[in-house]
Amino acid sequence: MKRDEKEEQFNQIVTENSERIRRVCSYYSANQHDQQEIFQEVLIHIWKGLERFRGESAMGTWIYRIAVNTAITHTGRVRRHLKVSMYTDTQRLSSLLDDDALEEERLKEKQLNALQSELNTLSIIDKILISLMLEELSTKQMADIIGITEPNVRVKIHRIKTELKRKLSGKNYGNE
Repeated sequence: MKRDEKEEQFNQIVTENSERIRRVCSYYSANQHDQQEIFQEVLIHIWKGLERFRGESAMGTWIYRIAVNTAITHTGRVRRHLKVSMYTDTQRLSSLLDDDALEEERLKEKQLNALQSELNTLSIIDKILISLMLEELSTKQMADIIGITEPNVRVKIHRIKTELKRKLSGKNYGNE
């Protein structure tokens, strides 16, 4: 691939995916500086890997895989022992709760804060799955990114949601 072609393809990837990449970065750090560092590292990895992309998966899946792996690597720890906090806007988190059960905006905010706290107790793989689900990726795309089977993705997401609902259902969100 000629350098001009590579630059053109890279610029198109950045234009079409920068917001998605930034959201993935925000799931792994609340610090704007760290998010920007992760974002820059993702772009570097995309640039370096562009010529090796074989098209075995969708370009978007490949980019998500790079973003997730870069965010994990950025912390400099082993995957299984990694402590990653998820930081996302409450609008995206609300898709994990039953909106019908929420009667007041204040109650909803308390529930979403509790949900965010519970998300931060999940294992790294579970956090990755939830962040990809919030990005509205298909279970096939999630499976490709994480490297597990599609049925395993569905089972894990179901278990995560069930456990989150169980933990959150017993909490009192009234005036404290």
